[in-house]
Amino acid sequence: MHKCFCFFLFVALLPFCLNLSFAFIKAFFFGGPNSLPGFLARQHIPGLDIVVDPVASILVFIVTGLLCVGIKESTLVQGFVTTVNVCVLLFVIIAGSYLGFKTGWAGYGLPSGYFAFGVDGMLAGSATLFFACIGFDSIASTAEEVKNPQRDLPLGIGFTLATCCTLYMLVSVVILGLVPYYAMNPDTPISSVFAEHGVHWAAYIITSGAVMALCSALMGSLLPQPRILMAMARDGLLPSFFSDVNKNTQVPVKSTLATGIGAATLAFFMDVDQLAGMVSVGTLLAFTMVAISVLILRYVPPDEVPFPSSLQDTIDSVALQYDLNGQDINCETSEIDAGTSSTLPMLHKNNAAVDYPEIVQQEAQGNFVLKEENRRKIAGWTIAFTCTGAFLLTYAATDLNLPRPVRFTMCGVGGALLLFGLIVLTLVEQDDARHSFGHSGGFICPFVPLLPIFCILINTYLLINLGAATWARVSVWLLIGVFVYALYGRTHSSLLDAVYVPVAHADRIHRSSVDILA
Repeated sequence: MHKCFCFFLFVALLPFCLNLSFAFIKAFFFGGPNSLPGFLARQHIPGLDIVVDPVASILVFIVTGLLCVGIKESTLVQGFVTTVNVCVLLFVIIAGSYLGFKTGWAGYGLPSGYFAFGVDGMLAGSATLFFACIGFDSIASTAEEVKNPQRDLPLGIGFTLATCCTLYMLVSVVILGLVPYYAMNPDTPISSVFAEHGVHWAAYIITSGAVMALCSALMGSLLPQPRILMAMARDGLLPSFFSDVNKNTQVPVKSTLATGIGAATLAFFMDVDQLAGMVSVGTLLAFTMVAISVLILRYVPPDEVPFPSSLQDTIDSVALQYDLNGQDINCETSEIDAGTSSTLPMLHKNNAAVDYPEIVQQEAQGNFVLKEENRRKIAGWTIAFTCTGAFLLTYAATDLNLPRPVRFTMCGVGGALLLFGLIVLTLVEQDDARHSFGHSGGFICPFVPLLPIFCILINTYLLINLGAATWARVSVWLLIGVFVYALYGRTHSSLLDAVYVPVAHADRIHRSSVDILA
């Protein structure tokens, strides 16, 4: 009965789907928004002074439905879409290079045709278009669905990042060499460049790649968010509704639908420029927090980590294997049995000559602990000063309305703090607990502290260049998140009943819990 109903529903909706598909194809390849039917074209609402876009919402719902089917199916479609997109980019690079060498690279021959706005303009444009990097964090958010995440995730992120950067830079170099930026059509920049050189048929190939790139961007944007909501719900920060996983598809369908509805609503009411700025802020903030977290985990990692109270039995069993000093009882017992007799504790207690080295050792350990506390304080304050210096330097370099003495003072103070932080963190020894924090065997960030500090500096500069209007819209979302946490997450967080255990025990507890579940 269910299959018959689905068949008749498919037959009834088939003409509508075909007409809609033909309308999309006609609009994308032969016209624009005016070629769409009236109920699909963009509409301006005079009272609210906004432009609504039904097509954008429909595309979001289509991609959401595809993601609900399953991770394997959506990955298959994503692979096909990405393959077509890469082929189109390679076509643009090869064909554009041929036209460039044939015509003499007219775009580079003009004084204002290339790099017209300098470094500031380049970085401002990079900040606006930073949402193109959002697909890389989606790889990390699917860690639970990867066979060997500790090896495959770093390799996947590094390979895709290198490939995308290379292709995008080559496309930009070729297109700017053919036509100056001010002569491009802002709606169809790449296809219009080929049209100006008489290669009109290339517009169909490029437009098909644009459609595929749009679908790929939607899938890359909508895929990680349901997993993030699911993880937050497991931690009690959101209702358990978001943590439900469909037994058939093994996908958090409810979280995916909630994400799709929210994204479709935003796409319906907001302009793409506004959305691009908001997404860029979120991506840059996430990358900045990752860079700061790397410094914290290397120099001042936490002494204890929380585990859910449901693992209390596993925690107790692991704790029995350690003595009060955090040493493995089994290892100590084996050493005593192998090198001493059963009367050694009594002799050790009565012999003052043996006690004296122990007292010296305890005093040395006390001094070491004191120095370790000082080292952690110095490292913690240095990380804070480094972040403050990055903000002062980038803000002074961006805000040209500040008086010159104020700008120069802020630049000097910010640069001094950055240099101070780099020198101190280079000289200060990293914490030994970094080797035992979390689960061993994963990716290790290289060039610490230089690489994290450089990332913080560049990301902060890009964030400041996004403008006040974008930050105002993002602030609304941040306030909504604060209210959700204050009204629900703070009282339902799993950390309220969490059991804090030493970092040295965490890896063994995790492995023991995995073995129990397996």
